[in-house]
Amino acid sequence: MRAEAQNAVEAVEKSLELLGQRLGLETAQHRLEEFNARTEDPDLWNDPAKAQKLMRERQVLVDALDTYNGLKQELADNVELVELGEMEDDAEVVAEAENALIALEKRAAEKELEALLNGEADGNDTFLEINAGAGGTEACDWAQMLQRMYVRWAEKRGFKVELQSEEAGSEAGIKSCSYKISGTNAYGWLKSESGVHRLVRISPFGKGTRETSFASVWVYPVVDDNIEIEVNPADIRIDTYRSSGAGGQHVNTTDSAVRITHHPTGIVVTSSEKSQHQNRDIAMKALKSRLYQMELDRRNEAINAAHESKGSAGWGNQIRSYVLQPYQMVKDLRTNHETSDTSGVLDGDLDGFMAATLAMDVSGKSRSEAQAES
Repeated sequence: MRAEAQNAVEAVEKSLELLGQRLGLETAQHRLEEFNARTEDPDLWNDPAKAQKLMRERQVLVDALDTYNGLKQELADNVELVELGEMEDDAEVVAEAENALIALEKRAAEKELEALLNGEADGNDTFLEINAGAGGTEACDWAQMLQRMYVRWAEKRGFKVELQSEEAGSEAGIKSCSYKISGTNAYGWLKSESGVHRLVRISPFGKGTRETSFASVWVYPVVDDNIEIEVNPADIRIDTYRSSGAGGQHVNTTDSAVRITHHPTGIVVTSSEKSQHQNRDIAMKALKSRLYQMELDRRNEAINAAHESKGSAGWGNQIRSYVLQPYQMVKDLRTNHETSDTSGVLDGDLDGFMAATLAMDVSGKSRSEAQAES
């Protein structure tokens, strides 16, 4: 077996070990048997909400076991194929099995990361908001670049992307936008993107000078029917207004856009892409999701600290820097993960940054710190 394939085998074995630890492999089968026994209770569906929660928990365990067992079996099958091919001096069989092992290493690493997405709301759909910060027209253009980056990332993952609202910049770009992104673990993947994003480049607006722009990103989970969030009608103000899409397109002839202001928290949410009735429903769901995020923050000191450190969209508060001039580099300031492939990142290649943050959330250390200790 050539060295690359042997390294892949060792990497897959390590991923399986970590997956087994996250799964609680020693008790997983017993837990599944308990779930199966409870689902056979004829009185289970007397409480539909409780029954649905039980079925979801069971399915999560089933999927995790299937993933672990499938990876383990595929590893064993291909190692055996390599050994058989070497015994029979069949170079084609060996090469095919070794290539399969190298591909398996990548899939196992992805599943290992997905196993980290076990937070209370990680599996939920998510809202994504982008707001231009300090920098005027430059910042509005930067906000639109981030908008494109996240839409590309979501589409590459096969997620459903729905524009909730958008406000065009006075000269270029956008002042703000809001999306609902739907897909497995959408919130879990995107939650690490909350914060201020800083861009350094030569101005494309005829100035010829190097400019620094800021935009803020805020991610919070969509509240599903299983999470009860009560909003006192006396605590909110609902306004309707006219709005238009970027460049003056899709101008509304009626006051169909909706803005909801939550007085106790100061939260403001908007929706302007549907009918007034739909916008009201979308905005209320967004408000409940924001309130739910605040509750998650109170429960989780780490998440709360991250949001508090986000601050205003300006100097000293950024989580990631994107430098296009005088050199090319994107660097996350929390994990020290970086790449010189700026065009790839701006085209939606964000998985490396998200994975580094997920790993840090579990270990409490950045990847560079962990490597330094190993």
